[in-house]
Amino acid sequence: MNDLVTIHEASMATGVSAKMIRHYESIGLIAAPVRTENRYRHYAARDLHELGFIRRARDLGFSIDDIRHLLALWRDRSRSSAEVKTIALRHIAALEEKAAALHAMSETLRHLAAHCHGDNRPDCPILDALDTLR
Repeated sequence: MNDLVTIHEASMATGVSAKMIRHYESIGLIAAPVRTENRYRHYAARDLHELGFIRRARDLGFSIDDIRHLLALWRDRSRSSAEVKTIALRHIAALEEKAAALHAMSETLRHLAAHCHGDNRPDCPILDALDTLR
């Protein structure tokens, strides 16, 4: 058991919180870890590697379903890269769509703020735009 680490050590090594490690276990994203007689979770190097993979995938904004699929592909050494690329390209398209929506929101707010006097007068085009009953 010398090569096993506690959940705290796994968290420190991978940057994944203990709470998220337990969550990933509960949803079957990672396998249940080795449990000692006192029921403490202990993780092997393979588990840490998978947790690091998951953290990096989450950092890139992949969904849990996509991460589950990517993990399965990663574990399958006989897989082709075509399916992986398809998942990545689909995610890129979704990110670009979100970025465009955020840019549009920013431009709308920029326009409204430019037309707001920002003084003691009650007139405010920002509030007027948010008032859907007008």
